[in-house]
Amino acid sequence: MKQLQTLTVGLLNLALLGVLCVFLASPGQADQPYDLIFKTGTLDGISRNSVLAYQRTTVAPQNQELADTSTGTINLSFAENDMAHLEFLQKEKHRKIGEFPANVGNPMIMYFVETVVRDMAGTAGGSPFYIRNRVKASLIEDAPVEDVEVEYQGKQVQAKSVTLSPFRDDPNRAKMRGFENLALTITMSDQIPGWYHSLKAGTGNDVYSNEIVLQPFEGTK
Repeated sequence: MKQLQTLTVGLLNLALLGVLCVFLASPGQADQPYDLIFKTGTLDGISRNSVLAYQRTTVAPQNQELADTSTGTINLSFAENDMAHLEFLQKEKHRKIGEFPANVGNPMIMYFVETVVRDMAGTAGGSPFYIRNRVKASLIEDAPVEDVEVEYQGKQVQAKSVTLSPFRDDPNRAKMRGFENLALTITMSDQIPGWYHSLKAGTGNDVYSNEIVLQPFEGTK
């Protein structure tokens, strides 16, 4: 319960960061990384009876308990007062993650970033506050935006991809136990329900990977 409460608080903090990024965006520069990552209105065209399912797969050989408890399905549904409801499902276990205003955007981005922060702190040690601040900083730094194609429901879809490297120039890289090259890749398309096709984090070695991928849309609940 304490871990869940910590995660919820972190998600709310990142929600505020997302709003801040929107206001920092320069007019007429819609392809800037922060505009894409924190795009607003991404849930507006989705029926409130719908459920978006994301498969999360975590690999962490140094922390097998993390991998075992973090691999599962995250369902995004809609609750009263137009709130986006996130729930983690693993076999018979269901765990509420939290509820967030649907009109702001898809809260999966906050969930993804906060779980990466938590996973790194739990596996490599170090201060989660320090890790979170470095990741936050990378979210508003310039990064290349790539045009890519992704497959969704049997079709090739045009998308954009942004990769962030929060510790690339960090003076404490040598202390990060394999996480110094951590990269977060967000792939997005307006042809994808909820905007995010995939949210992936990896260390480029065998230490850690976390992949969240939207599953084929199956309609309403």
